[in-house]
Amino acid sequence: MDTTFLIAIATMGGLGFLFAGGLALADRKLRVEENPLIGKINDVLPGANCGGCGKAGCYDFAVNVVEGTSKINGCPVGGEDTVNAIAELLGVEAGSAIKMLPRILCKGGHIEAAKKMTDYYGPMSCTAMHLVGGGDKKCSYGCLGGGDCVVACPFDAMIMTENGLPEVIEDLCTGCGICEKACPRDIIEMHPENRSVFVLCKSHDDPKTAKEVCSVACSGCGICARKSEGAIVMDNFLPIINHEQVDASIIPFDKCKTGAIVNIHAKPEPVVEEVTEIEEKAE
Repeated sequence: MDTTFLIAIATMGGLGFLFAGGLALADRKLRVEENPLIGKINDVLPGANCGGCGKAGCYDFAVNVVEGTSKINGCPVGGEDTVNAIAELLGVEAGSAIKMLPRILCKGGHIEAAKKMTDYYGPMSCTAMHLVGGGDKKCSYGCLGGGDCVVACPFDAMIMTENGLPEVIEDLCTGCGICEKACPRDIIEMHPENRSVFVLCKSHDDPKTAKEVCSVACSGCGICARKSEGAIVMDNFLPIINHEQVDASIIPFDKCKTGAIVNIHAKPEPVVEEVTEIEEKAE
């Protein structure tokens, strides 16, 4: 065999062993030992990597939980079972985790919202409509009806109704908050599921304009604010609710002519059937 060829093989082999030894030495000297809790916590997470916790993914969330920079109930997808599992691994109290749900703060669908004189022709995307002329509704604050939030939801927990408004399927919703980020008009807000008082309108239009553009828009009358004992304040014709202070029992929901302020957990009043004069005689 050619001597030059043997020398080349020996040289390449020697360099390979030399580099391998250098890498092994560097690995031993520079290795950063990972806390085994990170892997264990990552294993009990749902693996959705949705970013609902505010981190890059489930592993990043696990790292932050171990480092103490994220709360153990910070994963909206995992729910109470995940919180309990993490608490057991860390040896801490689990506490109570309240599920977060998206609330659609607009009722102005195809029926309620007034249309512009000109139709919108373009991509049926809320982002596109928001940037190009604001869609075909006169209201510049309400839902555009493009369904970006529905498309963005990775859990199929939202649908578009026939009236052109998104609807949340609460049993499927994980509270990740992706739909909130997808809405260019900020009409979707994440709230604890036990919150009950909401203004289903985001309009800052004056009462006359609000009435012209949408039949269910907040009229800015301020009755709810005046009766709320300070828990609701008016901001440019729109009631802003302090959810930590508001008392649903004193809010005059029945006085709201457009039904813009609601108690979503209120039990419907029983329907009492009236007995007609003919029925009374028959008895």
